[in-house]
Amino acid sequence: MSHPAPARPLSASADASPEVSAGASAASADSSGAHAAPPSGAPTAADLLDFVRRTAADRELVDSLPLDPEGRTWVRLEGPGGSEAWLIGWPPGTGTGWHDHAESLGAFATARGTLTENALAVRLPASGWKTLELADGLDRSRRLGEGGGRAFGRHHVHEVLNESPDTHAVSVHAYYPPLPLIRRFSRTGAVLRLEQVERPEDWQ
Repeated sequence: MSHPAPARPLSASADASPEVSAGASAASADSSGAHAAPPSGAPTAADLLDFVRRTAADRELVDSLPLDPEGRTWVRLEGPGGSEAWLIGWPPGTGTGWHDHAESLGAFATARGTLTENALAVRLPASGWKTLELADGLDRSRRLGEGGGRAFGRHHVHEVLNESPDTHAVSVHAYYPPLPLIRRFSRTGAVLRLEQVERPEDWQ
């Protein structure tokens, strides 16, 4: 029996990539490459999760992060096995917006406060589209309090928010390979629109 594709382009260029496979609607974003075999010696998603949890428990490091009441702050860290890692501060009411991490595995853990992650349980086409209509049932949401963490696979689409009205949050993030780019999206209901592609020089 065939299943509808979980996302379909509303507008796309002539060189659009194939649509998301029909079976992807049943796949969880948690497993979208999280357990794929990395190059020999490269950190796995589990390695990244262990690192961010251990680092989030380092009170001296967490307390050293400068906090800004108006915007997020960050400090680059030395990640395991050549991974990219960051310590990030989140003022009340701030968030990332919807985005993905291209071919990188990732993990993050909350060191202070509580963060909310909203995610899509689907792998989006890598290129060739500007607007997608999402099928029903793809949304996932979780709250990660102090010490809570999660790992994710390649092409994971999510947003991370500090929904507290009065408390800063701090978290640790790690990615392997180091992020080649970030795609940023806007969302209105079931419609996801590609807004911007950021390269490393945009956030260093």
